Amino acid sequence: MADNRITRDLETRDRTTRKKAWTRPELLPSPTPEPGYDYHWVRVSTQGHVDATNVSSKLREGWEPVKATDHPEIMMVAVEQERFKDNIVIGGLMLCKASKEMVEERNEYYSSQAKAQMNSVDNNLMRENDPRMPLFNERKSRVSFGNGT
Repeated sequence: MADNRITRDLETRDRTTRKKAWTRPELLPSPTPEPGYDYHWVRVSTQGHVDATNVSSKLREGWEPVKATDHPEIMMVAVEQERFKDNIVIGGLMLCKASKEMVEERNEYYSSQAKAQMNSVDNNLMRENDPRMPLFNERKSRVSFGNGT
């Protein structure tokens, strides 16, 4: 029985590790994080048509195009175009960055806009309310348990 066993010096970690499963590669590579900045891919073209309106609106919002020299790990896979030859452009998307403070302020602005729209919808709905047949507009969920009998 002991003759069929593998000796301890032949047992290695390489033999016992499980083979890694294949995973689909990322379409857009992630840049190396830089403290104080968030990254965002901005559309510069769709199906070969330039989207100058989108690019200019994002630049006015505060997003800055990332230079290809700042991220050499991405520069190797970037497809260069004559318009954005110094920047990282892949598949019609350009990598941009902005300060975390600006991104948080932007998110708070859009969150408050969404809340204001929901309040407007609720007020419009409740304006139609009739005491004889009330509308229920609860946005809260409750969990209740039975009493066990």
